[in-house]
Amino acid sequence: MNFRSVKPSQGDYFMILIVCLLIAVGLTAIFSASYHVESATLKSNFTKQIVWFVISFVLMIVAIVLPLRLINSVTYWLYALSIVALIMTLFSSRIADVHRWIVIGPIQIQPAEFVKIGVLLTLAKYLSEERRDLSNLRDIGFAFGIILIPFALVVKQPDLGTALVFVSLILPMLFWAGLPFYLFFSMIAPFLSLISAFNYYSFLVAMILIAGVLLFMKRGPRYFLFNMLMNIGVGLITPLLWGKLHTYQQHRILTFLGLKIDPHGASYQVIQSIVAIGSGGFFGKGFLNGTQTQLRFLPAQHTDFIFSVIGEEAGFIGVLFILALFYIILLRGIFIAFVCHNRFGSLLSIGIVTIIGFHVLVTISMTVGIMPVTGIPLPFISYGGSSLMANMILIGLLINASIRRYKY
Repeated sequence: MNFRSVKPSQGDYFMILIVCLLIAVGLTAIFSASYHVESATLKSNFTKQIVWFVISFVLMIVAIVLPLRLINSVTYWLYALSIVALIMTLFSSRIADVHRWIVIGPIQIQPAEFVKIGVLLTLAKYLSEERRDLSNLRDIGFAFGIILIPFALVVKQPDLGTALVFVSLILPMLFWAGLPFYLFFSMIAPFLSLISAFNYYSFLVAMILIAGVLLFMKRGPRYFLFNMLMNIGVGLITPLLWGKLHTYQQHRILTFLGLKIDPHGASYQVIQSIVAIGSGGFFGKGFLNGTQTQLRFLPAQHTDFIFSVIGEEAGFIGVLFILALFYIILLRGIFIAFVCHNRFGSLLSIGIVTIIGFHVLVTISMTVGIMPVTGIPLPFISYGGSSLMANMILIGLLINASIRRYKY
């Protein structure tokens, strides 16, 4: 490969403007969500988020200027530190009955947000190595092992929403790295089996569909038999896995599926969120004029449900503006992954798009009631220092990959 020299002018710096616009919207929504409160802690959210933004911006610049080759060389060490941080979290003091934060004086750090970066870098490095053979089940299994350890530790906190971010990474990155389609389907099919396993007839239909695709691919009887047994096994153990979920997690899923209505409990957040967004209309009620927001009917309105604040006060126009900004980030991220000629940078870019896209999809979907409440923040908008810093670092790495698309 004839690499060109690194040209900083080639970087996608327009991404910085888009991110700053999202952060400005977030700061406005945080100010509104914390305006009519008695708590001094909540009132200080706006000021603290500005401080986090300044720190995050510096971290983004660092992520831009560091050579990708240097980042690649320390990736496995970062992964090891990530695992240590998650283990330390389990022994930290419980806050709101969970172990998610490490407290250092007045500062609370959520290590899981930064672990996403460590896992992403490790997967990108592992899959970019020339000796990697993605038709070899051992190499694929090791890739899954990279996400399995942090997934298990984050579930233990418990924080299922963040843990699912790790799961969302594996298939897009394997596919981008060149995973054969027959193996890609073998990995997707168990999710269909899991979803359909709660009803006998839906499970039967799913098995027929899976069997049809397997026969169409003509990979031989051993491949067919192994996959059918695996998917049937997933269907059989799903009820056991359901029993292992926390009660509040079961309630959220049942509420999402419409199998349980609890307007004063598990359904309350979603109902209030839908009311807030729906009442915003086309142009919104105006800044500080949202009744659901200002009267604080909506819990966690400065964090998980901040999109509802925007929907109520800025209306359809405000929501469309936010979605357009995220769409630009994701589209430009995919473009960077396409044009990046070094494998590590390309895989890194597609992983960043996956993380941000997963957060946006799940967070917005849960506020309008089409996905279960998972408790993950909306990137760049929700209140939270750890989340903002981690996402700004990801944007820095994405711009870094665009600068060093020919050389790292």
